[in-house]
Amino acid sequence: MSDVPSCLGYGLGLRSAYYQQILDDEPAVDWFEIISENFMVQGGKALYYLDAIAERYPIVMHGVSLSIGGPHPLDHDYLAQLKALAGRVRPAWVADHLCWSRGNAHQLHDLLPLPYTEESLRYVAGRVCEVQQVLERPLVLENVSSYVRSAADEFSEWEFLCALSQLSGCELLLDVNNVYVSSRNHGFDPWQFIKGLPPQRVRQLHLAGHQDYGDYVIDTHDHPVCDPVWELYQRTLEHLGPVATLLERDDHFPPLEQLLAELDKARELGCQALAGRQRCA
Repeated sequence: MSDVPSCLGYGLGLRSAYYQQILDDEPAVDWFEIISENFMVQGGKALYYLDAIAERYPIVMHGVSLSIGGPHPLDHDYLAQLKALAGRVRPAWVADHLCWSRGNAHQLHDLLPLPYTEESLRYVAGRVCEVQQVLERPLVLENVSSYVRSAADEFSEWEFLCALSQLSGCELLLDVNNVYVSSRNHGFDPWQFIKGLPPQRVRQLHLAGHQDYGDYVIDTHDHPVCDPVWELYQRTLEHLGPVATLLERDDHFPPLEQLLAELDKARELGCQALAGRQRCA
């Protein structure tokens, strides 16, 4: 485990629509998560705002282009830029997704699930270790939402994540919304997924909204968190104890005040869940 505090509190995704208001108002947010690739540039307004906000709030880096499970060699130019950005903002941790997102030449701009096989596990674990050697820190990997599964699967997704963390030493970003979305699409019990993860490896939680079409659910991050995800979140905290929680919004951006109210709801429900955990201890 890394030597940063295990729980930063309650954070928001840092999005350009809110840069200036964050600096002007200094809202009651414990930390901000950035999309790493948005700031892997030589200069400009984005870095100006990031530097200014990082002086006032802790930062976590969250990437979308590592493609840790892809068939291509790891991109060491990308890793060098990622490490340089980490040196600039001194993040509490660096995260990405357990997925593949490019072929040999092109980024697909999607987070695609892996086959959960022994061969895949050994392959990904070796790549995680390579990334961690470059970054000189544990990598934190997020479960993705999915809509198809491999017929060759030998593990459940949570069994794969557990084994990967044991083999590589990586930590886990548990996206509660993604668990719910995938459970609806594939027909498994979301609580079985969460309780199957090693609690000591879970570094961060994500909350977000989605589009529910009845027979299937699409992870869009453009709606408020729904009641079943709130309920699953509370049960997760009762099980895990305090874990840093992030509220994500990637489209249909409301006024910042609405996101802050939703973050306050996460904080209130989290406090209730942790109080219940203490009573049961």
